[in-house]
Amino acid sequence: MVETSSNPPPRRDWVDHTGRVVVKIGSRVLVDDDHMLAEPRVAALVAQMAKLQAEGREVICVSSGAIAAGLRELGLSGRPRDLPSLQAAAAVGQARLIDVYRRLFAEHGLSVAQVLLTHADLRARERHLNARNTFNRLLGCSVVPIVNENDTVAVEEIRVGDNDLLSALVACLVRADVLVLLTTVDGLMTRCGAEAGQVIGTVPRITSETYALAGDSDSDLSTGGMRSKVQAAEMVTRAGEWAVIANGLAPDALLRIFQGEPLGTVFEPHSQRLRGRKRWIAFFNHPRGELHVDAGAVEAVCRQGKSLLPVGLKAVTGDFRRGAPVRIMDTQGVEIARGLVNYSSDQLRRILGCHSSRIAEILGCCEHEEAVHRDNLALR
Repeated sequence: MVETSSNPPPRRDWVDHTGRVVVKIGSRVLVDDDHMLAEPRVAALVAQMAKLQAEGREVICVSSGAIAAGLRELGLSGRPRDLPSLQAAAAVGQARLIDVYRRLFAEHGLSVAQVLLTHADLRARERHLNARNTFNRLLGCSVVPIVNENDTVAVEEIRVGDNDLLSALVACLVRADVLVLLTTVDGLMTRCGAEAGQVIGTVPRITSETYALAGDSDSDLSTGGMRSKVQAAEMVTRAGEWAVIANGLAPDALLRIFQGEPLGTVFEPHSQRLRGRKRWIAFFNHPRGELHVDAGAVEAVCRQGKSLLPVGLKAVTGDFRRGAPVRIMDTQGVEIARGLVNYSSDQLRRILGCHSSRIAEILGCCEHEEAVHRDNLALR
């Protein structure tokens, strides 16, 4: 049974406190059956985002649709499977997409900025901070950033994966108050499939039961599905912010959400917001390995807020250098945290279960007593 909130916070409360919002618009919201941009839909959404901006909110738009927008000009009738064709379609379509946004926002007296990202831009700490500073400067100038993955150059090693995940990463990067994921369904439903059941109004905590209701994409124009949207919502709520999944084809959907109307599914945030560095550790790095720990270490890390010491290590998987991001796993193999290690995988294997006082004896040096310091730990 999916956990739902019996007494959810009134929408007016969190809506009134929303100063910065990330709006993710899916391909099927923007593109018609002929694989062309449906400009009346784009215009309606732009008008709503402009209204939110006029109300004093800062808006970032993560927009899909570039590949779909480029298909016609390349003479393609469906989403290609090979990487060169995908990247060619993205190159052609992105130019078309940003021009449409530029023109439509200009009608409301607003300027836009194109921001194309890969995972490498968000993973490297210096580039991460530069990206955040750029977003903040653009928003401070009342410019609307239009964000997409840089599909033209992205390869598997540096891909984010899909724009649901990208929008969550952007929301975490800029500390947005709310992430709104606009799709072509009304929200998370009590049943998936042909008989979808009823919309779940509020989800206080995302669990395995929540994921059981989420299916994958059945569209040849999009890469995600309800599962990827729930994953995006989980990331944002873990960071301490709100997420909403709603139907972007519903009239004035954005405005109705921010007028407090019960539209779509609202995902409630965890009680504490993660700080910027903790977010970077938790979400922006691909883990290079795993540290399996005993019950005492779980207690110390999760409930006492302490560092992970070598004495609590039971096993190390993967090959990584000092400073690499790793998953920290409990006795059941469940991830409890992510962190940056003070020692390489080879060194950690040599000091498994050892008290910190023996590190220098075993390794010939002791730069750190901790395997992972608490300042470099982000709990799941």
